[in-house]
Amino acid sequence: MPSPGREIILGVGGGIAAYKSADLLRRLQDHGFLITVIPTRSSLNFVGKATWEALSGRPVADNLWNNVASVPHISLARTADAIVVAPATADLMAKMAHGLADDLLSNVLLASSSPIIVVPAMHPEMWLNPATVANVATLRSRGILVIEPDEGRLTGADSGPGRFPTSERIVQELSEHLGARADYVGKRVLISAGGTREPIDAVRYLGNRSSGKQGYALAAAAIARGATVTLVAANSEIEDIEGVTTIHVQTAREMLAALEGNFSTADLLVMSAAVADFRPSISSTGKIDKHELSELTLIENVDILKTLHAQRSQKQVLIGFAAQTGEQALSKAAAKLEAKGLDAIYVNDVSGGAIFGADSTEGSIIDRTGNITPVATTSKDSLAHLLLDVARTKLG
Repeated sequence: MPSPGREIILGVGGGIAAYKSADLLRRLQDHGFLITVIPTRSSLNFVGKATWEALSGRPVADNLWNNVASVPHISLARTADAIVVAPATADLMAKMAHGLADDLLSNVLLASSSPIIVVPAMHPEMWLNPATVANVATLRSRGILVIEPDEGRLTGADSGPGRFPTSERIVQELSEHLGARADYVGKRVLISAGGTREPIDAVRYLGNRSSGKQGYALAAAAIARGATVTLVAANSEIEDIEGVTTIHVQTAREMLAALEGNFSTADLLVMSAAVADFRPSISSTGKIDKHELSELTLIENVDILKTLHAQRSQKQVLIGFAAQTGEQALSKAAAKLEAKGLDAIYVNDVSGGAIFGADSTEGSIIDRTGNITPVATTSKDSLAHLLLDVARTKLG
């Protein structure tokens, strides 16, 4: 499951600077983007299809007439959150300015309503040619971001304006244009999601109503901001997020083992899973007859947050969740924050089954200083970013 705002098409034009787009692809991936490459046929003279597939981890489409039944130029245009054309040749920009579409990339560009970022690279004479100048002005008048090329050495002994910009500058200008954040680049984020289930027999279990939506929203937000993300998911039916390492578990003990195995390298732990407090003392691999289940003896599960807190380093940040009911919700959450050594906790009122399985949430964020930040009804995606903002401040 790709997360919103991450899908980028990298269109590669037929210029010698095509080889520099391989580094650009990597830098975009570092910032949490998922890349689909569409090279023009002429660009394949500089960088082959196999290179793009190896770097992007995705199939590369370069022919308008392949898989015609799926109408690829429309489906690609609709799934892209943005299109980056790098390098953009004078010919390719002329096509864009005049609405020409004679290959897959130009068709996708014409069909897309997503933001388009163009990175020209060519000899100074071509960049300064009145026709190119007019085409660039036309593209900019339509809201397309055209990144100014650098000045410097080109092919041979040529030098001047038209050099492919550095990947760092392209990513910076692109991020500003899209309003994207990459403040978690280099950080490792560990997240738990879903609800654990403690088996009674082959059919029955002790469980809860957690869907895992909030944990998956946190994982999507963290990877979109450049983090390396590991998600430990308990019994969630949500599709895995591309780029996130997802470990599927069922019980509290399995979740603890998965979290402990990844905790030492994590900068941030967000414990959004609903973990069962108890498990049956006896669990059968077969089905127990109803008349044999007159009573059930429970054993308390290990407190995962307390266990991990005992292993934490000073630099690690821990954020927890508290699903409460009634008037004492805030005080109970504050007590949990203190008892488990958390840096912040999100508390919500789940009376009547509220929040579980929903796309929205409301509650309060409490931090170590006792500050309470109310969170009015918002999407779980938005809450994910709010909590990452809180953690980012504490990470420094």
